[in-house]
Amino acid sequence: MKIYKAGITFFLVFCLTAHPQSKYDSTYSQAGKHYLKFELNNEMSNSFQPKLFDPSKYEIDPLKSKVNYTILAGLGALYLGTGIGVHIYQRNAWWKDQRTSFHFQNDWAYALWDDKLGHFFAATLLVHAFSAGLEAANFQTNDAMLYGTITALAFQYYVEIEDGFGAQWGFSPGDAMANTLGAGYAFAQFQFPFLQNFQFKYSYYPSVKMRNGEHKGNIFDDYEGQKYWLSFRMKNLLPDKISKVWPDYINLAIGTRVDNLDGKGGGTREVYIALDFNPLALPFHGKFGNFVKNTLNYFHFPMPGLRISPTSAFFVFLF
Repeated sequence: MKIYKAGITFFLVFCLTAHPQSKYDSTYSQAGKHYLKFELNNEMSNSFQPKLFDPSKYEIDPLKSKVNYTILAGLGALYLGTGIGVHIYQRNAWWKDQRTSFHFQNDWAYALWDDKLGHFFAATLLVHAFSAGLEAANFQTNDAMLYGTITALAFQYYVEIEDGFGAQWGFSPGDAMANTLGAGYAFAQFQFPFLQNFQFKYSYYPSVKMRNGEHKGNIFDDYEGQKYWLSFRMKNLLPDKISKVWPDYINLAIGTRVDNLDGKGGGTREVYIALDFNPLALPFHGKFGNFVKNTLNYFHFPMPGLRISPTSAFFVFLF
């Protein structure tokens, strides 16, 4: 849970201060900071296979021949300062007066696994932030993604190791696994561009407990107000004949939320299906426009949808 808060905090600070550079046009879709274009394979009728960028043929960008050490130093200071700030907050909140010997402690049942989804999602955001910063410093896209993934994992494991010394916490193998899978998925989207058709997203609307003042925490542990989504880019996944008429700005998404948590592993799991806005279709151009679009692509915006389990309901605006 704590590394989820730390990751989101780190990402929000970064988004206010940095954005990547790229020579590519905004018609290219980006999973991390890499601008890869999807094209439907018109040579195969009713084909589900889009013609994708082949990373094995990725060419070195001649416009990125030298690292911009001024930007790199500035980003390094930003990363270090944010990391220190997060450390101070975490230390005062959990680590300062509760130190003990390092130990492992799993929490599989906590929040019905929603905290694991939070760890996974936070990992993808951190890879996005770190790799964007490295690209802004003129790193080659391949290097930016690799180093960004390594840095994101290093930050997450640092927080997890600190938890290992907490009397009421402990190093959680489940959290570590979710961190690794999240960062790994972000990196895999670059290596295997077809995965960019499946985007993990997040949305939040304060729970009833939060609105009534009954929740004593904050939005990061208000699990009943959070939803995690897997969005499908239908324009690329549908057969050619259907894809031609399917709007590029509309995806479909499957989401999940927890309710009635009792703090002892009990509660209700809800499942949703909804339309999902595709920010990559926005007419933003240039390096900053692409960064904005791809940052927005990590979040699900209110759209019509259905709750399909455990009970059915229709929502005109499903957060």
